[in-house]
Amino acid sequence: MELNNLYSSTRTGVDQDEKGDDPRSGYQKDYDRIIFSSSFRRLQNKTQVFPLPGSVFVHNRLTHSLEVSSVGRSLGDLIGKYILKTYESELNDESKRFYRNHLKGVLASACLCHDIGNPAFGHSGEDAMVSFFKKNKSELESKFEPAEYADLLNFEGNANSIRVLTQQLNGKSKGGLRLTYSTLSAIAKYPCESRAKDKKQTHRKKFGFLQSEKNIFEKIANETGMIKDDNAEHTIYFRHPFVWLVEAADDICYNIIDLEDAQRLGIIETTHCEGLLDNLIRCLGVEDMKPIDATLATITDRNERISYLRAKSINSLIFRAEQLYIENFENIVLGKHKDALFDIIAEECGAVQEILDFSKDFIYCHRSVVEIENAGYNVMYELLNHFVIPILKKEDDREKSDEKALQLLPKQYQTESTSNYDKVLAIVDYLSGMTDLYATELYKKIKGIDIGMRN
Repeated sequence: MELNNLYSSTRTGVDQDEKGDDPRSGYQKDYDRIIFSSSFRRLQNKTQVFPLPGSVFVHNRLTHSLEVSSVGRSLGDLIGKYILKTYESELNDESKRFYRNHLKGVLASACLCHDIGNPAFGHSGEDAMVSFFKKNKSELESKFEPAEYADLLNFEGNANSIRVLTQQLNGKSKGGLRLTYSTLSAIAKYPCESRAKDKKQTHRKKFGFLQSEKNIFEKIANETGMIKDDNAEHTIYFRHPFVWLVEAADDICYNIIDLEDAQRLGIIETTHCEGLLDNLIRCLGVEDMKPIDATLATITDRNERISYLRAKSINSLIFRAEQLYIENFENIVLGKHKDALFDIIAEECGAVQEILDFSKDFIYCHRSVVEIENAGYNVMYELLNHFVIPILKKEDDREKSDEKALQLLPKQYQTESTSNYDKVLAIVDYLSGMTDLYATELYKKIKGIDIGMRN
C-alpha cells in the first residue's frame, strides 16, 4: 500500500506552497479559512431537518457541521495513530508527521465543509433544482452539451461543494478558499461525473464534480493518490481512503442528533428516546455500563439525561467505526471497499437499525418537517424559474420583465460568458448559496407577497 501519496499540501489557485512566518500548518489554515468564510457562516440559516427558527433550539447545517468536525477529528486521531504504529516502516518522514499530526486536522476541515454546497431547505432544495430541469427538459436541453445538462438534471450538494470551495467568483480570489487537495479529496463521497451515476455502487450513487470543475478535480485526484476506474466510459475514481471517515462522522452525528432534537421538540417521549440510546450503547458493547448507569442515577433533568446518553452513543459509534475501518483498511486503501461504515454497524447492531426505523417513520415524516420541505421546494423552484428562463434568452429577445429579473443578480454572480452552461451555473451558485430566510424573503418580494422597503 502506498500510504505516502494519499495527501498533498498543494492548494487550489496557488502556484506553490504558501510559506512565511505563520506558525499554523497548511492543514490548520484550511480549517480557519472555512470557519471564517461567508459560505460556512450561511449554514447557520440552512435547514438540517426541523424548521428554523423556533422557540426550541434545534440543529441547523452549521451546528451539524461543527459536530461532525469534532467526530471527524477524533476518528482522524485514532486512525492516524493506527497507521503510524502499523506501517511505520513504510512511511517516509513527511508521512510520519502527517499521520501523527495532520490527518486529524484534514478530517476536521473536510467534515466542517462537507455540507457547504447544500442549497437552502436541504434535500427539498436539491429536489427543486432537479425537478426544474426535468420539467423543462424539452425546452432547455438543446441549449447545452449532454454532459452539461446531466449536471443540471442531477444537481447534487456534494458536487456543488467542490465548486463552492474552488471557484473564482467575480471580484474574488483565484482558487476559491484555496484549500489543500487533501481536504478537498476527503469530501468527495461520489468521485465521478454526473453521467456516471449508478445507484447500485456506493461511490457512484450520486456524483462528485460538475463539468466546470472536472479539470481541477482530476488534479486533486492525481495529487492525492485516488485510483481511477479505467474500465469506465466516463470519468470515475474510487473513493479516497479518508472519505470513509468523513462519511462515518456525518452518519454518526445526524442519526443520533436528529433523535435528540426530536426529543426536545416532543416528537418522541423522553423515556422512549432514553431506551433507544441505552440499547444502542449496550448493543455496541464498547462502554462499561456500570458507570453509565451510576451517572444516570444522579441526573434528574430529562434533557441532560438525553444529552449524556447521546454523548455516550456517539463515543461508542466512533470506536466501532474505528474498528471497522482498521478491519477493512487494506481494501479501503486499494479502492475495493464497498459499504459505508455506519451501514455495517446498522446491520450488526439491531439497536442502530431501530433508531433508523423510528427516524424514518416518525421524524422525517413529521408534519413540520414535511411542511418545510414542501415550502422549500416551491420557493427554490419559483426562484429558478424567475432567473433561469430570462438568462437563457438572447438579449434582443428579453422582455422588460426579464431584464428586471436579471438586475437582481449580485455582481459576483454576473458573467460575461456566452456559454449557457456558465450562465445557468451562475444562477445556481446564487440560489444554492442562499439561506432559507433570504430565499423566502426574495420569493415573497418577486411574487408580490411582501412589497416595500425594509431596513
